[in-house]
Amino acid sequence: MKNPWIRLGRFILTASLVFFLGSIGSVLFYRFAPVFVTPLMVIRSIQSLWGPEWVGIHKDWVSLAEIAPAMQKAVLKSEDARFFEHNGFDYDAIEKALKYNKTHKKVKGASTISQQTAKNVFLWPNRDWIRKGMEAYFTVLIEFMWPKERIMEVYLNVIEMGPGVYGVEAASQKYFKKSAKNISASQASLIAAVLPNPRRFRIDRPSSYVVKRQYRILYRVSPPLPAMAPKDEKSSLLDFIDLKFDNDGEDQ
Repeated sequence: MKNPWIRLGRFILTASLVFFLGSIGSVLFYRFAPVFVTPLMVIRSIQSLWGPEWVGIHKDWVSLAEIAPAMQKAVLKSEDARFFEHNGFDYDAIEKALKYNKTHKKVKGASTISQQTAKNVFLWPNRDWIRKGMEAYFTVLIEFMWPKERIMEVYLNVIEMGPGVYGVEAASQKYFKKSAKNISASQASLIAAVLPNPRRFRIDRPSSYVVKRQYRILYRVSPPLPAMAPKDEKSSLLDFIDLKFDNDGEDQ
């Protein structure tokens, strides 16, 4: 009979190899293929069975070219001002979050668009150290294997934007009766305003806090998109940090 520790070691090695190859394969697959469903979508849909109403999954995949530049700018201003500059992790924002969390009860994160995309596409929504570690791993993979434009495209197609609503095309059709290509800067800012907590904040019934946040995003200096120059926008980063760690009004 073989030593059980040897068998356990082989099992762990085999499982690790399968996970490693599977994760690389899935990231490579989604480099080209649309992401039609994610673990978060399935989990939210199942959870709604025990709620007042089943929400289902409402999403429509569109290319980045079919999304208004105003929407891209809105999420850069609200979620990740240095998206096109960092390698998946914004260390300045992380440092700011650590300092903030030392003096506030409400913990703030510093997740980049890349990290949020990794979490939304491949992982579950719970906050725990295992998931955070996996999130970092998948963030490294997508930053290495996907161009920034692909990360933005996937992010804007899978991000949760309301009960059962995922992606800007579905949100634009549901709330504004138009395609994501035709939404205005104000509408894009309203969508971005609910992203910290789309299950609590509503696009169709925005609170005074959400409206305030919408206008702060709307009039904030936008980090330039890749085709635009120059990139030296110090005020954009300072404004982003001010918005990211805003603690006024409703609790985020």
